[in-house]
Amino acid sequence: MGCGRASRTVGGGLLAAVVSVGSVIWLGPPVSAQEPTSANSSLYVKVQLDSPLKLSRVKPGDTVEGKLARDLYASDRELFPAGSQVRLAVDHLEKRRRTPNDHWPFVVKLFTPRYEQYPVFRTVAISGADGERALQVSLISISRKREVKAQAKKKSRQKKVDEAGSVEVSKSGGVYGSGKLATPMMVLEAFEVEPEKAAPMGAEGANFSGLETLPAGTACKILLLGNVSASKSKAGDMVQARLLEPVLANSRIVLPTGSLFQGSVVKRTPPRWGSRAGSLYLTFTSVTLPGGNLLPIAASLAGAELDRGSHTRIDEEGQLRGERPGKAWMAINIGVSAGLSKEVDDATQLIVEAIVSTATDASTAGTARIVSSCISGIYMVTRHGRDVVLPRFTEMDISLDRPLSLSKNAEAAASVALVHGD
Repeated sequence: MGCGRASRTVGGGLLAAVVSVGSVIWLGPPVSAQEPTSANSSLYVKVQLDSPLKLSRVKPGDTVEGKLARDLYASDRELFPAGSQVRLAVDHLEKRRRTPNDHWPFVVKLFTPRYEQYPVFRTVAISGADGERALQVSLISISRKREVKAQAKKKSRQKKVDEAGSVEVSKSGGVYGSGKLATPMMVLEAFEVEPEKAAPMGAEGANFSGLETLPAGTACKILLLGNVSASKSKAGDMVQARLLEPVLANSRIVLPTGSLFQGSVVKRTPPRWGSRAGSLYLTFTSVTLPGGNLLPIAASLAGAELDRGSHTRIDEEGQLRGERPGKAWMAINIGVSAGLSKEVDDATQLIVEAIVSTATDASTAGTARIVSSCISGIYMVTRHGRDVVLPRFTEMDISLDRPLSLSKNAEAAASVALVHGD
């Protein structure tokens, strides 16, 4: 009895010590100074580099220059237009985990380094009409991008042209358009500047009075706030994204930058045996304005900006699908299968000869070939296809499936949403 009480007393003391020390000691993985902050309150800076950047050659003190690839907005204000000069200085280097992708089979990823050196930038200098301004930033990614658009309804298989209701699908291999190589892009997260320093979009842009309607098919440029994939996500998982550009109607802002879109994974199919690729279907059902008003919507995926090595396409229903393995993918699997077959063949012969002393060379070789062929066939059949991977901070386009009407009284600061349709 006394021993039990003593042990409980000691255990309670240790637990109290752990709890008290837990506020100053972090037992988990080290927190990186480069880890992005909350994407809801920060700015999304997309820079088109003047020249390719090789991470292995970057050193502290190096300067990286480029131009803004898109307008930089904060709520209903335009901070900097696209094309503004950008200059960054490398503060130091840090090791970061590689972003998941669907480029290569598992056997290649097994021997690929899981970490790589990334430059750390403290500030970015952007030159605008009012002079140069500095913002605190953290690096998200550096890669070459390609745009993937939803496939048009199959009318004809002739030339791909931009018509009403149809879009062009980019091909794999780093292509933005016909014969144009994908340019290197740097994605940064920056802290928002003070409102009084921002350039307003104009008196018309800030007027919310009256009733404005966004018709069905209205495009919204959003930024994904979490990782989504066909292999790890589940049906019903919540998906959140932030609006990158204000949506206007009759020169009035209906949805300001920073509005938070909520949706879910409707359906997903993980990569399967027989090199069958995965698929993923997302939908967005509501949007929360910066003021906190929740509006029901119906929107589906219309496009996404992915890494140039990605092999993902979007069908006419807005569903993401992985492409079938290419020649390089199959050649790697066949090579591994051949090597595995050879090793199994040799091992089987040694085992049979050791167990059955009366076995002949012909019978031993025949048995080994049968076993190695079975192992090789099982390996090829059990290979999974490509995954569908949408990393955090993936830029996407969604399209409203139904009209959305928004009435806002500027003086009362209240909003009412009316969704037309079923």
